[in-house]
Amino acid sequence: MTKICTYLKRPVRLTLLFGAVCGIIYPLLITGLGQFLFPFQANGSQIKQHGEPIGSALIGQEFSSAAFLHGRPSAIHYNTYPREEVANGQRLVITSGSQNLAPSNPKLKARVQQELALFLKENPTVSVGDIPADLVTTSGSGLDPEISPESAKLQIPRIASETGISPARLNKIINTHTATKVLGFLGEDRVSVLKVNLAIKKELNQNPFKRHIAVIASDD
Repeated sequence: MTKICTYLKRPVRLTLLFGAVCGIIYPLLITGLGQFLFPFQANGSQIKQHGEPIGSALIGQEFSSAAFLHGRPSAIHYNTYPREEVANGQRLVITSGSQNLAPSNPKLKARVQQELALFLKENPTVSVGDIPADLVTTSGSGLDPEISPESAKLQIPRIASETGISPARLNKIINTHTATKVLGFLGEDRVSVLKVNLAIKKELNQNPFKRHIAVIASDD
């Protein structure tokens, strides 16, 4: 019995030691470092307004008003569903993903044509050849929060018409919220849809007449 206890002491001690290190000390250390060095990222990259979180810089939202910038199409509609579907239990799970249709799939062609028709209807001054691919194709996650600068600036005439904000001002807002390539060569330049729309909303709040135009447009 004494020998058994002697043999068990080391593995029990190691189990307790590694349990404390891996289960308590390491998580607390990483959490503390994250909160100290990267508080914005560690808390979900939350975007706040009046102290309240209204979104995340990492997760896209669906905007349908003609007065605001529109993001990429989403196969899951950015998890935005009618209240009745949520109430009756049809939409209980928050999802992420895409339909992953092959280029040869007729459904993909039909979906792209549908997105093209919708965008052209909302932006009558734009021609088909000017529309970037990211405005008519879904992302892999269905939650992409950003679009290309070309896609954003293509929507300036519509937003200017709906809000009364000058194209030059809208162009400046988009440039302000454009992130460049990481280290100058990784990824692509990209525009935060939510941040641009918050800037547009701020602009409208500062000018009651412009806000009145936007409200009338959204009601129509």
